[in-house]
Amino acid sequence: KIKSSFESKNFIHTKKLRFTLIATILIFLLLIGRIGFLQFVQGNSLKEQAYNQQAINQIISPKRGNIYASTGQALAIGAQVDTITINPAKIVKDSEEDTKTLKETVAKGLSDIFSLDYNETLEKVNSTSQVEKIDKKVEQEKVDELKQWMEDNDISVGINIDEDTKRYYPYGSLASSVIGFCGSDNQGLSGIESKWESVLTGTPGKIVSSKGSNQQEIPNAEETYISAENGSDLTLTIDFNIQTIVEKYLKQAVDENNCEKGGNVIVMNPKNGDILAMASYPDYDLNSPYTPNAKLAETYDSLSTEEKSEALYKMWANKSVAETYEPGSVFKVITASVALEENITTTDKEDDFVCKGYEEFQDGSQTLKISCWRTNPHGVQSLRDALCNSCNPAFMQLGKRIGAATLYKYYEAFGLFDSTNSGLYGEQSSIFQKL
Repeated sequence: KIKSSFESKNFIHTKKLRFTLIATILIFLLLIGRIGFLQFVQGNSLKEQAYNQQAINQIISPKRGNIYASTGQALAIGAQVDTITINPAKIVKDSEEDTKTLKETVAKGLSDIFSLDYNETLEKVNSTSQVEKIDKKVEQEKVDELKQWMEDNDISVGINIDEDTKRYYPYGSLASSVIGFCGSDNQGLSGIESKWESVLTGTPGKIVSSKGSNQQEIPNAEETYISAENGSDLTLTIDFNIQTIVEKYLKQAVDENNCEKGGNVIVMNPKNGDILAMASYPDYDLNSPYTPNAKLAETYDSLSTEEKSEALYKMWANKSVAETYEPGSVFKVITASVALEENITTTDKEDDFVCKGYEEFQDGSQTLKISCWRTNPHGVQSLRDALCNSCNPAFMQLGKRIGAATLYKYYEAFGLFDSTNSGLYGEQSSIFQKL
């Protein structure tokens, strides 16, 4: 035995060993925690970022559904147009100087063909983006000009011509307040086009391919094609011939009578409630909805920016559903039907009502008079006579007999408190005084 104290440098000190082991375990736990955080917390986000860096998505626009009249005429269709895009990274030559010259040539050609600003176009051509949009909704004439220019300049890659559709309205302003119009991306902005957007628009498709770390498309890489689902067509109850006749004579009536607020007409099939025609005047051209109509053009330039926007919205509005009005004598039919149903009176009871030319009623402490439309009183009348004469005092007397509570019960039964659910954009509900 060695009785003296002894230390050897060849042995690992116990405390150091324990410290090393604990440090190793902590580092190991931290690594596991970090991996778990990346996997479960940031996993979806990182996966999305990786996909965006590695994938090229080329969107395939769906064909928007057409809108037809009940008589078969197409009121809104999708015309074939094209979208022009470029891949800046593909517009290259062997040398830097040649590449610069090529990009300038491409920018000059595109700006000339599509009437664009040269400097802005050159900036897109020199961009580091994968894809840059040059122009959209391009007609076939311009596409043919571009193809010829590409052939003349021996350019076959980097400029893309992709199929697209443009909304077109064959009959211009016909039923404009009903149909509405689309924006630059074929999204419905008013009328049927907006209200039935989910039915008409369809689902876009896409072509997915891969790109490498240099942001170039990988040749012969697997390509995924997801076809677009076209939108569904809509057939309205509008009768083309009736709509055309109604609009003609509505315009004539408004112009001849100097109706400053315009006018509107609804023609309904009384057997089933189908709307055969619905017209508002002044109308507007659906193919250029941001161009003021003749009436608005008189004052448009003098308006402020905010006033111009308000004026355009008013021009687009469908008066038949977006504006409320007091039905007046139309409501006498409702009052008469309630009275007959409740046995308040009969159609030909003599001397049932007396028209003195006015009717008095109390408004708090005040006694007010409501006059008949005719200066010469109608005198004694039956219900039939009152309807034929459209006599105001007679129906006020009848309304008093029926009572407000009973009248409101029938108003609700007639659906007068509810929207008609016409499927038209901007429909307003009724306004009633509460009992």
